[in-house]
Amino acid sequence: MTTYGEGRDVDDTNAFDDAAAFGLDIDPALLDLFREAEESCSRDLKAVDALAARNIARVLRAFREVGVSDQSFADTTGYGYDDPGREAAEAVFARVFGADAAIVRHQIVSGTHALSLCLFGLLLPGEEVLFATGEPYDTLRDVLGMGRVAPGSCAELGITWRIVARGREDGQNQALDVDKVLRAMGPRTKVVFVQRSRGYAWQSSVSVSEIERLTRAVKQEKPGVIVVVDNCYGEFTEDREPTAAGADAVAGSLIKNPGGGVAPAGGYVVGRRDIIERVAARLTAPGVGAAVGPGLGLSRLILQGFFLAPAVVAESLAGTCVASQVFRMLGYPTLPGPTEVRSDTVLAVRMFTEERLLAFCRGFHLASPVNAKYVPEPSPLPGYVDKVVMAGGTFVQGSSSELTVDAPLRAPYVAYIQGGLSRHHVKLAILAGLSALSRRGLLRPA
Repeated sequence: MTTYGEGRDVDDTNAFDDAAAFGLDIDPALLDLFREAEESCSRDLKAVDALAARNIARVLRAFREVGVSDQSFADTTGYGYDDPGREAAEAVFARVFGADAAIVRHQIVSGTHALSLCLFGLLLPGEEVLFATGEPYDTLRDVLGMGRVAPGSCAELGITWRIVARGREDGQNQALDVDKVLRAMGPRTKVVFVQRSRGYAWQSSVSVSEIERLTRAVKQEKPGVIVVVDNCYGEFTEDREPTAAGADAVAGSLIKNPGGGVAPAGGYVVGRRDIIERVAARLTAPGVGAAVGPGLGLSRLILQGFFLAPAVVAESLAGTCVASQVFRMLGYPTLPGPTEVRSDTVLAVRMFTEERLLAFCRGFHLASPVNAKYVPEPSPLPGYVDKVVMAGGTFVQGSSSELTVDAPLRAPYVAYIQGGLSRHHVKLAILAGLSALSRRGLLRPA
């Protein structure tokens, strides 16, 4: 026992020992497993805390240097000329990301939207985008026109693409093959695209140092080629962003890491000033660009979420670090492993069967603060080939900075656990999901 405050006693052994108190029908045997996993991950958890401290200091400095004030929260409507909140947010993002300029808008509805703005803003008919990290994420396939020529797609405009495959499907030896990327670049290659996160694929996320190495090699070979990074799920998982390591532009969503669980909507693109100008022209109109866009009173939430983001990301990393260890102790392969350096906030767990996958997701969902009374069911989702089960009710619809688990319904039935505002919530949800497996005799894979 330890004490704090006015002599109050605190049980420092395990705050989750009374499993019944949570109303989640948690298997008590799993509590011992988590305790063991937390002890084995203590060194990695200290590293996560140190990372959070560095990133919080970095963000705080940017807020101070930009001069964020209560006037930055002023509301604008209509055209939104001279919006102080928008200007403050974009200046803060640019400083934190080590870039010239940024566009940060609630009008950007998703990470896919932000990335499509980059593609349509930077590529002209007859030019090519080269995917350096394998197959693009599911929702980008329609943007490109892969499989079908969707209205308004790159294919419809005569923009082409090529793909450089990553390493083996077992998740090993998947470092970026820089030489292969250089050989794949052709005379029409205008953009080299890097997807930082693992997406819905059994593959490692891409570190900032790998992106730095690739960018240097590309610039040396063809200085005019633009390196664009899909930064979704990667923000604040390291102590610098890809633009600080030489990438020309990064794009992402505010309902993922940089929104801190507070931003209600939005996306961003950060990078070279000329790139941001072209992207802004696609978001609004040429000649108008970034000069318009009303804040509608959302600037405070965007700025507050960004300030909280390093701490929130650290909570997610800590939670999934322990979860990875628990799953491995039970016999489930995970990416990343508990001791691996993380470059995104996604934990992939191979569940082997559809029955086990759905049982885990439904148990996990019971620990949601929102919509816990509903049962997640696989269903078609715009932009995805397979049915997807999405568990984990969130305050912001689809927020991946909050705690969710998604899974496309295809072999080998991988659950992708994302986010977590609190490491304790991650623990509760994993306990609930595994307890659901235990009740059905499915806890350990055959």
